[in-house]
Amino acid sequence: MRTSAARTPRSALLTAVLAAVVTLGAIGAVFALRPRPEPPSGAAEPAAAPVTPVVTCGGGPCRQLAAMTVGGTPVVLLTDASGGSARVRVGPEPGTVFELTIAQLGVRLDQNSLRCIDGAAPACLVRGTIGDDNSAAYGELLVESGGVWRDPGKPYFADAGTLSLYDVTADGRPDVIVVRHDCASSASGTPKCEAAPVVGQVYDLTGKTVGCTRRVTAPSDLRGWPDIRLTRADLRSCPS
Repeated sequence: MRTSAARTPRSALLTAVLAAVVTLGAIGAVFALRPRPEPPSGAAEPAAAPVTPVVTCGGGPCRQLAAMTVGGTPVVLLTDASGGSARVRVGPEPGTVFELTIAQLGVRLDQNSLRCIDGAAPACLVRGTIGDDNSAAYGELLVESGGVWRDPGKPYFADAGTLSLYDVTADGRPDVIVVRHDCASSASGTPKCEAAPVVGQVYDLTGKTVGCTRRVTAPSDLRGWPDIRLTRADLRSCPS
């Protein structure tokens, strides 16, 4: 008579399975609790992404009013909603930001207020009109020298309402052209002065007078009006 092979008791099989599960769990716990390797000495932490500072105008966000590129450098005119505060940003963001003095004088700025010219000394002129009839204008100059932009801080005033930036002397450096009535500065704004002939007075980038045009009846009589473009041949001594 053949004898059947002994079967493994069910309780012993269950015990073996439980032992295997416990063993695997213990191995997993050992790996989880194992100390993680320290980073190499001197290794730099990942740098946080730079945050571009927000430029504000008059306590609120600025809006772009005009933009130009001079010598590969972006120049942007920024104002608040009312135009009572204005800044110029030079260079890629965040760039160098200049607060404009002329905005505090009540000038009205528009898309044509920014004028830049490249050359041996790149420069930008921000100009805006003033008065109910736009009969006068203020301008502020920004000049680059040695890779650094500066605001000389001297506003230009044109009581005949026209300011231009142009290389009058053809030396590679822009000049500022101020159109004014030919009368004493103390009389500026009076009816008699407003009826006087006008001249175009030219300043170099340092603010020194280069010369003046002859007297003309109105600004529109000057070459290139309203964006006046004079040459050195147009200049003579300024009237005293």
